[in-house]
Amino acid sequence: MAPKDDRATPPPLPVPLAVAVADSHTHLDMQSGTPEEGLARAASVGVTTVVQVGCDVPGSRWAAELAARYEQVHAAVALHPNEAPRIYLGDPDGWSGQQRPAGGQAALDEALAEIDALAALPQVRAVGETGLDYFRTGPEGVEIQKESFRRHIEIAKRHGKALVIHDRDAHEDVIAVLLEEGAPERTVFHCYSGDAEMAKVCAEHGWYLSFAGPVTFKANQPLRDALTATPLDRILVETDAPFLTPHPYRGRPNAPYLIPVTVRSMAATLGLHEDELATAIAENTARAFGY
Repeated sequence: MAPKDDRATPPPLPVPLAVAVADSHTHLDMQSGTPEEGLARAASVGVTTVVQVGCDVPGSRWAAELAARYEQVHAAVALHPNEAPRIYLGDPDGWSGQQRPAGGQAALDEALAEIDALAALPQVRAVGETGLDYFRTGPEGVEIQKESFRRHIEIAKRHGKALVIHDRDAHEDVIAVLLEEGAPERTVFHCYSGDAEMAKVCAEHGWYLSFAGPVTFKANQPLRDALTATPLDRILVETDAPFLTPHPYRGRPNAPYLIPVTVRSMAATLGLHEDELATAIAENTARAFGY
């Protein structure tokens, strides 16, 4: 039997949800085991739909191919906010594992053209994750991120797809760009990390907020306050697996089958029965991603 502090050990299967829900944001290509195994485990606990999210051109191709094979998988395609500066400026330290030279505007244009082509596919339901990330990318990459973000917004609107936002340490600028460009009709803040006031602003514009494992962490009361400030018809749930595993399994591998843990924590915060919240989440996710 594995010791309790073994961070490599996957958490146990939770009690299944009675009402099936979707994991609105996951990365099956970064998880251990095969996608088939991950989807089967998720389905066994009532997570019957997943949105597989690409972060670069190869990952977006993979997401589209997986979604073409499995009815329960929908794809989102994009250049992650940290990917755009690496394409343009290069990646000499190999943080992305690719140690690429600087490609400049031509390389960024080429990558965005590929995302545009993938976004036209019927199994691709969203453009994302795109947005701004001021945590990992320095000042030299900000304008490149903003350009990439604006172009993703245009792609999403032209193809009639949802937009999936990655917003890290960039709340005000993300909202400013969305308002300047005109957000797509269906816009989702993935792994929402703002406060209750920002949640109210998002709700005023009809944007969806997707909550992940951090909403279960004891120190994150402001995030739970944001959850309670979000209208029930705008709430989604996600894993962002293999990252952000919910309490009490924080630090261990995350996967879509752990969605019930987060749903139950959210239901307790909202004072709802888990079936009521799951029903709303299922309806919201289908509406947000148009399936």
